[in-house]
Amino acid sequence: MVRSRLRKNLLFCLFAAHVAANFAFGAQAQTPASPAPQAAQIDRNGLLILVKSILIALDQANKTGNYTVLRDLAAPAFASANNAARLAEIFANLRRDRIDLSGVLVLEPQLTAMPEINANGMMHMAGFFPSAPTQINFEFLFAPVEGQWRLFGLAANLGSSVPVAPAPPAKPAAPAADAKKSDKKPAAEKH
Repeated sequence: MVRSRLRKNLLFCLFAAHVAANFAFGAQAQTPASPAPQAAQIDRNGLLILVKSILIALDQANKTGNYTVLRDLAAPAFASANNAARLAEIFANLRRDRIDLSGVLVLEPQLTAMPEINANGMMHMAGFFPSAPTQINFEFLFAPVEGQWRLFGLAANLGSSVPVAPAPPAKPAAPAADAKKSDKKPAAEKH
């Protein structure tokens, strides 16, 4: 549910065409059964540093209107596909709504997609920072660059922290009424 809302409502900076064009690593040479994603070897502290540093960089970029640091912290392919003006445009809603992401410094993220390495060697993860009445949802894709994980795709938004109950099942349609109803009333029972 959180991932669905995240993808639907989100300012998503994961330029899929660029990924497909430049990072397929020879899609023609891959066998139909590409390797399944595998768990990323990253410890809790490394994960916290990655997640929190990116969201704080985004928060500071939104507050200052300067997205160059966020772009420069990212992988070269991300930086070349997203200049500072494009990032400002992508995250305009967060900036306009004055969304404060600084709470991530003191909150513990809850992962909805554990860090895993995909077939292209990139690390994907998703989750949220629980807070009330809203929570901060995130999804990241990191590329390995010179022995470090660098941002390649970013999604962040606010969502409801209140669980939403599923919609009740639809009521069955009422049976069609007969055009002619009997005017006869049932006989009363005698006792």
